[in-house]
Amino acid sequence: MSVIIALAALTLLMLAAYRGYSVILFAPIAALGAVLLTDPSAVAPVFTGVFMEKMVGFIKLYFPVFLLGAVFGKLIELSGFSRSIVAAAIRLLGTRQAMLVIVLVCALLTYGGVSLFVVVFAVYPFAAEMFRQSNIPKRLIPATIALGAFSFTMDALPGTPQIQNIIPSTFFNTTAWAAPWLGLIGAIFVFCAGMLFLQRQRNKAQRSGEGYGTELRNEPETALDIKLPNPWIALSPLLAVGITNLLFTQWIPQWYGKTHTLQLPGMAAPVTTEIAKLTAIWAVQAALLVGIILVLVFGFQAIRGKLAEGSRSAVSGSLLAAMNTASEYGFGAVIASLPGFLVLADWLKSIPNPLVNEAITVTVLAGITGSASGGMSIALAAMANDFIAAAHAANIPLEVLHRVAAMASGGMDTLPHNGAVITLLAVTGLTHREAYKDIFCITLIKTLAVFVVIGTFYATGIV
Repeated sequence: MSVIIALAALTLLMLAAYRGYSVILFAPIAALGAVLLTDPSAVAPVFTGVFMEKMVGFIKLYFPVFLLGAVFGKLIELSGFSRSIVAAAIRLLGTRQAMLVIVLVCALLTYGGVSLFVVVFAVYPFAAEMFRQSNIPKRLIPATIALGAFSFTMDALPGTPQIQNIIPSTFFNTTAWAAPWLGLIGAIFVFCAGMLFLQRQRNKAQRSGEGYGTELRNEPETALDIKLPNPWIALSPLLAVGITNLLFTQWIPQWYGKTHTLQLPGMAAPVTTEIAKLTAIWAVQAALLVGIILVLVFGFQAIRGKLAEGSRSAVSGSLLAAMNTASEYGFGAVIASLPGFLVLADWLKSIPNPLVNEAITVTVLAGITGSASGGMSIALAAMANDFIAAAHAANIPLEVLHRVAAMASGGMDTLPHNGAVITLLAVTGLTHREAYKDIFCITLIKTLAVFVVIGTFYATGIV
């Protein structure tokens, strides 16, 4: 019964998200409904001590990233930089390659260490402009961005700095470059299969006479008569974000050390900060500030008349995106604390093959929690020792466990209630009904890629 309660809460939230209801409202309703059916006396303590604690903790850490990412994306729109880069890309590659360009830009940014949430804000103006000029349906933008930002560069390509590729290293004593050949094979599979799917959807829409669309929401704003800047100038803020993110990631620990103690005259007690836990977040924030400054310097003439209105719009969008994702985070924490979740996790341990066991366990828990990093952390915290023992018994290198866990985390986590999916749809001004089906197909490709990698390892022994 406890498992049914947990799954019912998940189903309710997925249906609410798919039908367009606010996840900010329905995430606590679904989570606390499950708690009510499990232990009515725990509803209030769980709401305050688990749901709100995790939700507020997420906002505390990540809201500045959402805010700066939204401002950066809005300035890219208003300055005409997005139109300049799109025009150059179309001249170079033609309109037939619009989706490929967007996928590659997203991949470059995420592999450079830029948060996938930031990528959504930064790339959407380019994608909207390019899809409009190429007459590709706008509803395919989320799936295109998802392929570039949420899939192979997030956890398959060896060396990617995304958190989904870092978490397994703490459990298996590996590095971000674990199982490089298997990761590369998985990345190629996802990229090729994903591009074939997107091209198929585009051709299907073209045959039916479907264009970019009408009566659209949250369209990028660039004046038609604006003088477009040089494409290299327009591209410089985007490159600066990726490069300075890497530099700040190296510099911040050197500046502050492992921990930093803050003691100001008016403080009752000093505040000690573990720098390692915040380095990636601080680096992205600093990099986005650099990008914002560059856009203002190079595009101020085009921006200044709309700066006030544009900044208000960016703040509003960032608040909605951050609250949606934070509510999902709180929901996942509540569900993970219920007896039904623990029963399900124990049942998954009975799968005999260690790699298949790990892949299914991680992707199922990521799907239930709506979080790749959250689901993987829960799975590895509970079962990493079992996975390691089984791997040693079967002569499987721990590097393979690392790569399988990382790739599995980015599979079924992108169900309708996933925070990144909701943010992506909110930023692009689309609904689940309009665009989620294509995102889900990318999710299926990503999930299948894990088993392709497992099969490749058993067939060839390559790592």
